[in-house]
Amino acid sequence: MTTKPGKIYLVPTPIGNLGDITHRAEEVLSQVELVACEDTRKSGNLLKKLGLKKRLISYHDFNESRRAAQLLDIVQKGQDVAVITDAGSPGISDPAYRVVRTAIDNNIELIPLPGPSAIIPALTASGLPTDRFFFEGFLSNKSVARKRRLSQLVELSHTIVLYESPHRIHKTLADVLEILGDRQVCLSREISKKFEQHIRGDVSLILEQIRDRTVKGELVLTIAGYGITSKKERDER
Repeated sequence: MTTKPGKIYLVPTPIGNLGDITHRAEEVLSQVELVACEDTRKSGNLLKKLGLKKRLISYHDFNESRRAAQLLDIVQKGQDVAVITDAGSPGISDPAYRVVRTAIDNNIELIPLPGPSAIIPALTASGLPTDRFFFEGFLSNKSVARKRRLSQLVELSHTIVLYESPHRIHKTLADVLEILGDRQVCLSREISKKFEQHIRGDVSLILEQIRDRTVKGELVLTIAGYGITSKKERDER
């Protein structure tokens, strides 16, 4: 008798506020035999808060190819697996792509769940056009490569959404000012957490506001697309 393969569920986890977990995500996590996660300690704490005790296996950028093969073997033996990350949707600036690709290539049923992500809250709160946007993820941590990539986005009319780290945000904003010009931006930090904040204005204004400050927390930078005038330009008309 041939064993029916299990399924792989892509389960988003809260980016800050535990209340953002969906009922469906909890239900899936309670039913699967194995949870594949970036950090077993962090995910173990999350599951504990949800009142769940599950077998965990770690996967991250450095072992994802090997883990993908192991997960495939587990699923082919009939077990269901949930893939989660430390926060947000698996595969969005986080590992999961290789797991997904392996599942597809081997005809394993893949079920992605909707749920928490920092991209949409930051975009909708920015005050910038939301009908078309371009998600860039993280820019390079090297200045030359970062500027080169920004120069490729100069004439993009879509609103641009970036992830950024606190220790690099000042340099990134300075590069945005130099390459893209003094556009409208929104710097969102700690989305869904106690100290959530959205700082809006032209790049030069935001840079001035945070010049002598240490910006903390998870950051999303939303930038006006080409052709959207800055406040300074509007005031000068």
